[in-house]
Amino acid sequence: MASRRILSSFLRSSQSRSTPKSSFLGSRNGPARRVAAPCGTLLGRVAEYSTSSPAPPPSSAPAKDEAKKTYDYGGKGAIGKVCQVIGAIVDVRFEDQEGLPPIMTSLEVQDHPTRLVLEVSHHLGQNVVRTIAMDGTEGLVRGRRVLNTGAPITVPVGRATLGRIMNVLGEPIDERGEIKTEHYLPIHRDAPALVDLATGQEILATGIKVVDLLAPYQRGGKIGLFGGAGVGKTVLIMELINNVPVGRATLGRIMNVLGEPIDERGEIKTEHYLPIHRDAPALVDLATGQEILATGIKVVDLLAPYQRGGKIGLFGGAGVGKTVLIMELINNVAKAHGGFSVFAGVGERTREGNDLYREMIESGVIKLGEKQSESKCALVYGQMNEPPGARARVGLTGLTVAEYFRDAEGQDVLLFIDNIFRFTQANSEVSALLGRIPSAVGYQPTLASDLGALQERITTTKKGSITSVQAIYVPADDLTDPAPATTFAHLDATTVLSRQISELGIYPAVDPLDSTSRMLSPHILGEEHYNTARGVQKVLQNYKNLQDIIAILGMDELSEDDKLTVARARKIQRFLSQPFHVAEIFTGAPGKYVDLKENINSFQGLLDGKYDDLPEQSFYMVGGIDEISELGIYPAVDPLDSTSRMLSPHILGEEHYNTARGVQKVLQNYKNLQDIIAILGMDELSEDDKLTVARARKIQRFLSQPFHVAEIFTGAPGKYVDLKENINSFQGLLDGKYDDLPEQSFYMVGGIDEVVAKAEKISKEAAA
Repeated sequence: MASRRILSSFLRSSQSRSTPKSSFLGSRNGPARRVAAPCGTLLGRVAEYSTSSPAPPPSSAPAKDEAKKTYDYGGKGAIGKVCQVIGAIVDVRFEDQEGLPPIMTSLEVQDHPTRLVLEVSHHLGQNVVRTIAMDGTEGLVRGRRVLNTGAPITVPVGRATLGRIMNVLGEPIDERGEIKTEHYLPIHRDAPALVDLATGQEILATGIKVVDLLAPYQRGGKIGLFGGAGVGKTVLIMELINNVPVGRATLGRIMNVLGEPIDERGEIKTEHYLPIHRDAPALVDLATGQEILATGIKVVDLLAPYQRGGKIGLFGGAGVGKTVLIMELINNVAKAHGGFSVFAGVGERTREGNDLYREMIESGVIKLGEKQSESKCALVYGQMNEPPGARARVGLTGLTVAEYFRDAEGQDVLLFIDNIFRFTQANSEVSALLGRIPSAVGYQPTLASDLGALQERITTTKKGSITSVQAIYVPADDLTDPAPATTFAHLDATTVLSRQISELGIYPAVDPLDSTSRMLSPHILGEEHYNTARGVQKVLQNYKNLQDIIAILGMDELSEDDKLTVARARKIQRFLSQPFHVAEIFTGAPGKYVDLKENINSFQGLLDGKYDDLPEQSFYMVGGIDEISELGIYPAVDPLDSTSRMLSPHILGEEHYNTARGVQKVLQNYKNLQDIIAILGMDELSEDDKLTVARARKIQRFLSQPFHVAEIFTGAPGKYVDLKENINSFQGLLDGKYDDLPEQSFYMVGGIDEVVAKAEKISKEAAA
């Protein structure tokens, strides 16, 4: 009791000292209302509350002088003072209640050794706002003057950003000077309105066989890239960038969260600035159609096609090839669609960001000097050493850069976010610092709305599209964790990179059975593509089912049909590999872009047994079927684990859907036979199982593909596989059209025509 009286007396005395009489507002006609005590007192921390609504989004892109140069703001509340600093959270008091900066307004600390930008998060009462620092607050003291810029954080957008590295503020950090552009946008924006959205579902053809066939990407969709270390994520990303749309002034530059260049290449010279907080497109602005975004990557275009304007999840552990896949996507989309890409590094290692930048320069994705305008990608970095405020906003900065290319230039943009989990993690840290009560597993209570505000801005409008590929880290491999589980709800396709496939040497290591796409539907892709994709998946699945039998009894115990399934599945596995353009510098093999039509035809030929006589190793690391020699399937995409919501007959069409499922079935059957083969040998398999094995091995190798971004390493030209060709190729594999082709002719080629040519070459060499 004594302790309670002491505490009560202390609180009353503290209240009487810290709260002026005017803090109690009331009259005879109404109840008294207590106003929060000044910042820094005990009662102030207990009684703080939020009183403001967010700042309205700008109706149009502000000009440079309006958005970036905000020092002329002279209204009430132009200058405030720091009254409290708690890590990345800074409280600022202004003199006038009417002049308080709205929520999401950016403030700048004056007389600080470095530029320190604060973003208003809460209004606490008594003219105090709580802000999130975009950089470290070391050395910041109470009483320091703070300038109200009168605008949200805006970052440079446009072609000047291509080839540059920026931080969360849009500042260049690549030591290549200022980013010269006239276009700036706020990072907080609304998602496109419903009327602006495209209503159709369209595949984003990547030119990567295993992706286009089994887990096609949706144009404007979100793709998850899964994979461990060393299985080819980086090469896959680079190959995707090779084929994708990005911006102008920021091309080839690196920026931070504020849009400031951090690549040591000077200022980003642009006249276009936009705030990072923006509304999503209005409903009337959204496109209604569904269209595939062809990537030129066989496994993607065939089995898990990307939707133009969709969201693709890229799943994979460390070292399985996520980054390479991203770089190949950038490379392929830029060449095939004439567009650009934006890469947002959210909370990842600084070393990885530097390595990616250097690899993009070496592979030609980013050009330096006078050729900077030819760059295909802009980079925005907020790495793990940055404060949580910067990491929580850098994703919005990258999205804002991409939005300009979509809305102002009408382009199809590819946005890469590595890693979307770090975005959620940073917002969780900020939420805790703001004093919010945590929700499930310690995440912020606003988890769904934070992620939704970002994801809804990624969509297809009547002007253009943003197709997002998001690398997703799954904590402790727990798919029920709130962070990845919330992300899954937004995805249109998933590309799963498998370490098991990577260990086989198959790159991209896309799992054709686990990768999925909502575009894999006969109503979207057409019957031919759908049937070929399902056929490839069926062969792969049958092979997977046979693996236990093979491991225990051996291949000899399989029936002839099973042996054929195993043979075809192994060929499909290897044909799903593909040399990447961005990996040429490492492998010496020129990258391959596989046309979708050629891709379909090649795999359909494999399914039809056309290449059953070709050796398994000939399907490895080729583009088309005509290139069909060795083993080591790249991209190491797992055709069984990679998934896509686009993989539906209603979206892709029956042809694509059935082919993808057929390929996965053959590979699964082959996988199931492997244990039997390992124990008993191939001779114990039935004729059907032997045929399954033969076709599966051809499918495996035909899923390999030379990447454009790997040409510098492999010497093999990259292949972009047309989606239609991709479906026909795998359907041919499922139908046994290529059963007579040697397995090795399917390796590291683009379309099925390359397989045939390679088989003829092998036959002539054998005869000689």
